[in-house]
Amino acid sequence: MSYELFVSLRYLKAKRKQVFVSIITFISIAGISLGVAALIIVLAVMNGFENDLRNKILGINSHIVLMQHSGAMRDYQKVREDIAGVSGVVASTPFIYAQAMLKNGGHTSGVVLRGMSTESAFKVITLGKMQEGNIDYLSEKHRSTLKLNRENSQLPGIVIGKELAKNMGLFLFETVSIISPMGVATPMGMIPRMKKFVVVGIFDSGFYEYDSTLAYMSLKDCQEFLNMGEYVTGIEIKVNDIYKADVIAKTIEKKLGFPYWARNWMEMNKNLFSALRLEKRVMFIILSLIVLVAAFNIITTLIMVVMEKSKDIAILKSMGATSKSIMRIFIFQGVTIGAVGTLLGCIGGLSVAFNLEKISVFIENIFGFKILPGDVYYLSQLPSQVNYSDVVTIVIGTILICFLSTIYPSRRASRLDPAEALRYE
Repeated sequence: MSYELFVSLRYLKAKRKQVFVSIITFISIAGISLGVAALIIVLAVMNGFENDLRNKILGINSHIVLMQHSGAMRDYQKVREDIAGVSGVVASTPFIYAQAMLKNGGHTSGVVLRGMSTESAFKVITLGKMQEGNIDYLSEKHRSTLKLNRENSQLPGIVIGKELAKNMGLFLFETVSIISPMGVATPMGMIPRMKKFVVVGIFDSGFYEYDSTLAYMSLKDCQEFLNMGEYVTGIEIKVNDIYKADVIAKTIEKKLGFPYWARNWMEMNKNLFSALRLEKRVMFIILSLIVLVAAFNIITTLIMVVMEKSKDIAILKSMGATSKSIMRIFIFQGVTIGAVGTLLGCIGGLSVAFNLEKISVFIENIFGFKILPGDVYYLSQLPSQVNYSDVVTIVIGTILICFLSTIYPSRRASRLDPAEALRYE
């Protein structure tokens, strides 16, 4: 151990007349710890929120959506065969997208109808967990195994979200009427198309917006209800690398040519994820101010120590210590304060970040409120994902700030004139 480091560590141990300096030192350490912990926790929540949101969006939705400029797509089987040979494509499935209205007694609600192929859809998308029923019951073959009454056994099946079921007062195996805005021509004019369906499943995606607006039915039943014949809205595609979805989408467009066009998940959710990244940067900057405030405390501490230790500095210089050695003493002292604060902040921040879900549940149980109400926020639970590159950036940035804060006091100490310091001693 160099004598500069030894002296700097001795200066951190307060004597009776230096208690006030020591208190400021502890405040500096606490401030740095608080800043580092806050940065780690908030960035972990932001990372977890973004990751959870992306997983839920890419569960319900595919990585790429392929459609035609002219409208509905008919020869979708041939198109699926063509895109299967594109590098990076894992699976594809046809889909139908339409808007309709659900009616159950006095309850009505607008919904998004999604017709899907029960054979290939789940190679591309997932609905989350089934709260009740089974998605396989959308298929007529599996639905025939249900012990329904004679009237309901002839009805097509539908799967809805848990929030939609709650709002509509629907339970498993109950019937619901679906009204399509695409009317039917009659002698009395155009009237809305209306048909009864039986609820064969209730899903929970964990995403309030999806759980309250989506309704799934088999591709065949959806085609019959909307009178689409053999047409579909388009094809959903899953790729092996979600961050190359834009490149693969362009490759598919180039291979198929006009009138086909493809959109990837990054384009469809660009505004949402751009806002999340901007918010993450802003939060990083705001919370870094806590560390800056603590760094000013380090400057204050070192200036007071220099004033207190002016006689010691003069004696060290008289004994042969160079200006650089004196400067190193106070740099070591400031960096030590920063390192201790950073270490404590990392331990505290990581401990909270790794157990954030348990802590949030504990707080909710004690105070009796929901931290993230599902009908207000996109997610119903407080997610957390520690990105170690963020932690390294925080640690390096904090130590650098603490180092820079030592330069002025240490330079002032190194320029102290021994004769002036000892004149009145």
